[in-house]
Amino acid sequence: MKKNKISKNWVNKQRRDTYVRQSKIDGYRARSAYKLIEINEKFKIFKGGMNIIDIGAAPGSWSQYASKVVKNGKIISIDLKAMEEIKNTIQIKGDFTDKNTQNQIKSFLNKKKSDVIMSDMAVNTTGIKDIDSIQTGELCMTSMIFSKEVISEKGTFISKIFMGGSFNEIVALGKKIFKEVRVFKPKSSRKDSKESFIICKNIR
Repeated sequence: MKKNKISKNWVNKQRRDTYVRQSKIDGYRARSAYKLIEINEKFKIFKGGMNIIDIGAAPGSWSQYASKVVKNGKIISIDLKAMEEIKNTIQIKGDFTDKNTQNQIKSFLNKKKSDVIMSDMAVNTTGIKDIDSIQTGELCMTSMIFSKEVISEKGTFISKIFMGGSFNEIVALGKKIFKEVRVFKPKSSRKDSKESFIICKNIR
């Protein structure tokens, strides 16, 4: 399929998408905000005063929502891309997998623990679904391993995952690190997507 035809199909899909239209009304930078809203409605994660780490945050819709529901809290948002400012948010422009970036996160936590670590991070897609799934899974597992160092005892880890690929390996790692592990696909996640989210609570 030619590139311009793919682009046209994407534009048409965006125009028909209820969540894209609603995000413009609600002031969110992306439709992905509604995935986090659904996750929070189901699992009751966010409370006032929490410390939150948002990995792969750009364009910032998850941090936007967190800023609304976690009043007087601290949100540390990390991405390779620069973002517009968000209230109550510290932004780090860098590669999360780099140790220097991880040390920056720890520095901003100031020896405190994070209550929520969340990631909607995915690799730039190759178009080969199995490869995309495995590479995104590796990012999820890197985030999960990092969470052991900084998450609070009753903290919550949330991450995008794809069915297939390294799915079973991710769930097994989650169960090794956390006491509670759930997999959830929000209604706002597109039906033709293999995307789901892993929600892990209470570190071992």
